[in-house]
Parts: sequence; C-alpha cells; structure tokens
Amino acid sequence: MKPLQRKILQQLIDGAAEPLVVARVDQTDWPVVMCNPAFESIAVGNDPRSRPLADVVEAMLGRDLTIDLGEAIRQQEETTMPVELGGREYLLSLKPLELGNGSQIRYCACYWRGTANVASSAADREAQQALQRAKRRIRDLSRDDPVSGLLNEVAFREILNHDWAVASREKNNLAVIAFALEDFEQYIDVFGRHASDSCVRRVAQAVKRCLRRASDVVARIEGEGGDRLVVLCHGAEEPAVTEFAKLIAATVRSLGLHHPRSSVEKFVTVSYEVAVAEVGASDLAAERFLSTVLRS
Repeated sequence: MKPLQRKILQQLIDGAAEPLVVARVDQTDWPVVMCNPAFESIAVGNDPRSRPLADVVEAMLGRDLTIDLGEAIRQQEETTMPVELGGREYLLSLKPLELGNGSQIRYCACYWRGTANVASSAADREAQQALQRAKRRIRDLSRDDPVSGLLNEVAFREILNHDWAVASREKNNLAVIAFALEDFEQYIDVFGRHASDSCVRRVAQAVKRCLRRASDVVARIEGEGGDRLVVLCHGAEEPAVTEFAKLIAATVRSLGLHHPRSSVEKFVTVSYEVAVAEVGASDLAAERFLSTVLRS
C-alpha cells in the first residue's frame, strides 16, 4: 500500500466511531497493521499493532470465538457473530479486503458494532447466536475427530496447506510435532477399546491445553506406525520446538494414567518426533514435510 493511501486510510479509520482493526492476512500470524482509538479503548493488553490478530482477539473474546474467526479468515468469508465484551453486547463483523490491483497482499477488517446502534431486537440477536452455534456445530462435526475431540486428518491437512502457502511467501518457519502413545497396544490389551478411547481423549485434551497461540493447531492422524497426535506450530526455531515438545510430554505424564504394561513407566507416556522447515527456502512440499514425522 502506498504511503499516501495508508495515511488517508488511517485517518478514516481513526475517525470511525466503531472499534475497528485491520490485519494483514497473507502473512504468518496475521499481524495487526491498523486500529483506531475506539478499538484501543476496548482492547486487552498492550498496543495491538504488530501483534498477531488471533492473540489480540483471544485475549478479548476467548479461544472458541478466535477459532471461529480464524476459520472465516482462512476461508476468506465475510461473517458477523454476536459477542460480549466488558458486559456489553457487540456484533463482531469480519470483512476481507482486496486492493483491486492484482496484488497478492490481502487484508481483513474486524469491527465491533454496538447492538444499541443496530436495528435488531432481542429475538434477532438470539437468532444470530443460535445460527452461530449451529454453524460451529456443523463445522465441528465435519472437522473433529470423534475419539480425541481434536481436528481430524482432513481438516489438519487443509490448515497445513494453507499455512504452508503463507509461510512460503514470507519464508517463515513451520514446525510439526508428532506424539505417539508408548506401548499403547498393550494398554488396549489390558483395558479394552472403550477405556483406550477415553485415554486417548484425555491425552489429546491435555496436549490441546498446552498450545500457546490460537494459530497453533493439533489433530489426530493415522500414520504408518499407528495413530499420532500432531501439533502444527508457527515461526519457531528447532530448540524452542523441542522444549515445547518436552513440556507437552511432561504434561501427559503428569496425568498419572495407569499403564501396567508400559516398558517406560507405569503410567501413560508419549514419545515425539520434531520437524522444522524454513518454508520457501527449499523445494520441500507440505505433504512430504508432514510425512517425515508420521513415518517414524
């Protein structure tokens, strides 16, 4: 965007009465590039500019709504959802922006419309909330793994391919960590399939709670060596990713799930494989990158 265009746009944004934030969504983590004083007055934490949009929204609205917002951004969908912030009701609207000059640069605008300024009744707002819940449920049914409650393989590969394309343009790092439950066939032999599925779900949710950023995701994937819980991380170097993997493994161990036939400990534990790639710096493809940890 040309400096003059940016200056004019910033003046228009600053003059808007509604809280408004603009993020660049063709870059890793969707950094906030503009916001107005009205948004700064409701934002949680430090100056939102240059911070990842997902982090800003998660601090304000929580992880579930941030996931909904992230899905809409990835799909380039214009959407509106009812939210509550500081005891007030808003309609959060997301609008993809196009420069219209053939540029690959993409932005999105998020603005908070106070319901007092929107011609809608309480019944209308309830209908919007019900629609949002229904859309979330439909999305979850098609994208969630029924055993673990995590993303399924199809959804994970879609996100990986999308984020790989973004990281390729920016020449940023992506990392995957694949966790395998150790001696789990023996666990199944002792406790049966139903109890084993319950164990997988508890471990999976423990891994999910360890995720640090809304842009990080975890899924259950079938690999050549059995099921894996696979985490996708953004922009980290290998030593930091390895430390993160160790933290997750320790968290799983701390669950204290009894495993009488484990060759490691008498509790359920996980092993892990880490792979980090500087996307765009080589000819490596997303699918081949993922396969490096699933083959192990």
